Amino acid sequence: MTTRNALFGAILGAMTSVGAAPEVWAERGSDGHLNIIYWQAPSTLNPYLSGGSKETEAASLVLEPLGRFDETGALVPYLAREIPTVANGGVAEDLTAITWVLREGLTWSDGTPLTARDVKFTADYCMDPQTGCAQRAKFDGVREVVVVDDLTVTVAFDQPTPYPYTAFMGALSPILQQAQFADCIGAAAPQCTEANFAPIGTGPFRVTEFRTNDVITMEANPAYRDPAKPAFATLTFKGGGDAASAARAVLETGEFDYGWNLLLAPDVLARMATGGTGRTVTAFGAMVERLELNLTNPAPDLPGSIRSTAAEPHPILSDPEVRAALSMAIDRALLAEIGFGIAGRPTCNLIPAPAIYASDNTACLTQDIPGAKARLERAGWIDSDGDGVRERDGIRLKLLFQTATNAVRQDFQAVIKQWWAEIGVETELRNIAPSVFFGGDPGSPDTVQKFYADVQMYANSFDGTDPQAYLAQLTCANAPRPETQWQGMNVPRFCDPAYDALIEELKTTGDLEARGRIARALNDMVTRDSHVTIPLVDRGRVSAHAATLGGVVLNSWDSELWNAADWYRIDP
Repeated sequence: MTTRNALFGAILGAMTSVGAAPEVWAERGSDGHLNIIYWQAPSTLNPYLSGGSKETEAASLVLEPLGRFDETGALVPYLAREIPTVANGGVAEDLTAITWVLREGLTWSDGTPLTARDVKFTADYCMDPQTGCAQRAKFDGVREVVVVDDLTVTVAFDQPTPYPYTAFMGALSPILQQAQFADCIGAAAPQCTEANFAPIGTGPFRVTEFRTNDVITMEANPAYRDPAKPAFATLTFKGGGDAASAARAVLETGEFDYGWNLLLAPDVLARMATGGTGRTVTAFGAMVERLELNLTNPAPDLPGSIRSTAAEPHPILSDPEVRAALSMAIDRALLAEIGFGIAGRPTCNLIPAPAIYASDNTACLTQDIPGAKARLERAGWIDSDGDGVRERDGIRLKLLFQTATNAVRQDFQAVIKQWWAEIGVETELRNIAPSVFFGGDPGSPDTVQKFYADVQMYANSFDGTDPQAYLAQLTCANAPRPETQWQGMNVPRFCDPAYDALIEELKTTGDLEARGRIARALNDMVTRDSHVTIPLVDRGRVSAHAATLGGVVLNSWDSELWNAADWYRIDP
């Protein structure tokens, strides 16, 4: 039991209960209207049907999990009375089950009671293979979810699980109302537009209108559990545009109160903030700007059932020597400097933090153009006709490189294209509207998950401080494909039985040092060893809020809007 105690002591020692807000309001809604801008517009408010942060963040104003991760990464109860542990009897001594107890008196925004049956339904919804749940890795290892009584639910695992805080923890795994989503499980999930656009929740706000890829309007939830919260009566969540216009709207014009993910050059942000209308906030977590290399063939002339699936390997990127050369050609320090300044650090790791999970893998930090050329030469990729582009077996070394439309990302594309040209790779660039790229629409050809390109660039991170569920996204079963509604976050279609076996070992390992060793090995398998993922920059989150908005606590381990119920207006 010593390994179990070490894990729980290290991870759960910092647990706190949700504290009181820094201000007490006379009544709910007394501070009027709140304006939020996300330059990537949400396409749904169901985070189980999208891998995009914009959907998860917007939905977190309405939908809540049993527990969240606070700004330090500590686990805090939300819909649950407390975080279950072995010490308080909530986690079984043999680590095969975790029992959650709901707070008494919780209701949905429509006034009906929240019960343990809603919790079980949420698991059934995501675990149904036809739902195409984007967060399926959150439920890996769950054997069944059992309703004990109206307020109690037990999650049973198929083996001892030293870290049981994946399902129902954090913004990626909120509770859905069974009554609303009962007919939306399985293959029907994407077609339930009304439920997906306006979920009934327990959070501080409820949806009054949803215009996909545009604007969401909300009002204070009249059934919210704290009668004095939220301070704001109404809310506008504006999506779209670009990072520069979002930053100006908060830092210069004061049109908006909060702006998310201001992916701009650091000198640009600094100039905008000089007037005092707003201020930027930054926090490092585990967000990595990276390249994903498609191991499957995205050729447009392939049938839809085969294109970008394991049925057809990639004609170029299946060669590990090409993948390694692409990584070696990149100057990560320069990318961090031009893109993020002090809010970016060059990295070779998919998991840059916490420190116990961060590999000492640093070889990629040194750009090596000659070494990349030599590697391609040895692999038989030769520029036989002198046009600057290598070929092998009649295949030209040409790649389609896509990302979301954004000034920093387009700068990154341009310099990476130049570096790759120096080693004999021809690169075609494409950028896609962020609301589409990160939208998860199974009918769109332009999503991150569908990956109809050779290389793509984006960033995301994991909630909380334990990377198990995040790393489990790269197991074979989590590759997006037609039968999963193109959901799943194994975007490069990586499949290695040794990796899957190591994930299973991580699930049953209690000792914190051993968990760190396994996580580092998993990180190295997809980065240093196979170059399926090419990390670029460890990104700090940079957002901004109005000088008149109080209560904001930037959180890099959960939704940035995690404590919006505590926000309030400061008199100028």
